[in-house]
Amino acid sequence: MSKSTVTAKIQTTSSSPILMLAFELGEESWQLGFSTGLGQKVLRRKIAARCTKALLDEIAWARRKLGLGEEVRMVSCYEAGRDGFWLHRFLEAHGIENFVMDSASIEVNRRKKRAKTDRLDVVKLLGLLARHLAGEEKVFSIVTVPSVADEDLRQIGRELKLLKKDRTRVSNRMKGLLANQGLGIDRRKDLGKQLERLRLWNGEPLPAYLRERLEHYAKDFAYHTERIRCLEQKRRELMRARESAVVEKVWRLFSLRGVGIESSWIYATEFFGWRAFHNGKQVGSLAGLTPTPFDSGTKAQEQGIGKDGSRWVRGVAIEQAWAWLRFQPASELSRWYGRRFGHGSKRLRKIGIVALARKLLIALWHWVEHGVVPEGAVLKTNLRLV
Repeated sequence: MSKSTVTAKIQTTSSSPILMLAFELGEESWQLGFSTGLGQKVLRRKIAARCTKALLDEIAWARRKLGLGEEVRMVSCYEAGRDGFWLHRFLEAHGIENFVMDSASIEVNRRKKRAKTDRLDVVKLLGLLARHLAGEEKVFSIVTVPSVADEDLRQIGRELKLLKKDRTRVSNRMKGLLANQGLGIDRRKDLGKQLERLRLWNGEPLPAYLRERLEHYAKDFAYHTERIRCLEQKRRELMRARESAVVEKVWRLFSLRGVGIESSWIYATEFFGWRAFHNGKQVGSLAGLTPTPFDSGTKAQEQGIGKDGSRWVRGVAIEQAWAWLRFQPASELSRWYGRRFGHGSKRLRKIGIVALARKLLIALWHWVEHGVVPEGAVLKTNLRLV
């Protein structure tokens, strides 16, 4: 792929010799931006996506072009996205400090229309990186990178959730097709045998193409069911083995009444297992459950929760809040919800459950990290994996 070099300007307040590198990652190509800061030029290069050899060659070229030695400090950044964390690990292994930026935290121009290209974005990222290295706070949020083992452990919970969603989708399609013919089916029993016995209102068998389509869906349903069974068995084996700190946190969460294995696994592998929180505000913020007030001039209103955190945890947190009210009615959190929202409208109770989810998530963090049982909560008397 052809390469191009373009210069631009970037302002920083840092005078230390640092080779800064920013990535704009695309499916077919990557834009690279190099700079040393303090009003120096930005060198822009283009390489084939995921070509690590070309990347190292470009870094060596940039050092020579900018007159930097082999021992110069190198710092890079890129936005979190589909490329994941492998690039971060690659850069760190080659002596390059790297920051994975939270895309939602990057400031943008508020004009109605603004120019946006990969070439402009890479310069923008370099500017943010320079400001961060110069000591400016809250320039962007940095994504915590899990270890390879911790990242791999997340796959079980995520695949289970998606498989169950896909199985429900297939089941609903079958029910809809059969309802169109005045028929029904029980997904808990053998679908193939049920399809063989089904007859239309006049006693005739199902039409050929409809039968073929339903049989295809039945095979999909059986595949999803078997895959779910295998993953749940693997999860039980990992929990019984208790070979990692993440699994120990799963057990601690699971020991609370009303907290099931699904919630415990997602909370531990996605949230509490490998992240270091310093306070409750960070917990609520990363889950995207914090309020977003708009208070300017005479206008003051609440815009709802930020939804800028982990969607995997946020969905479980809302479900867990409803379960907490049912299984831990004597806890202080349940009593707080009852006093504040219990006698309100349906809409007010739904708003309140989000507030409860945030408070409960913080309480669970204290339980996992510091061993502080949520006030009034009850532990299970018999921990058993079904």
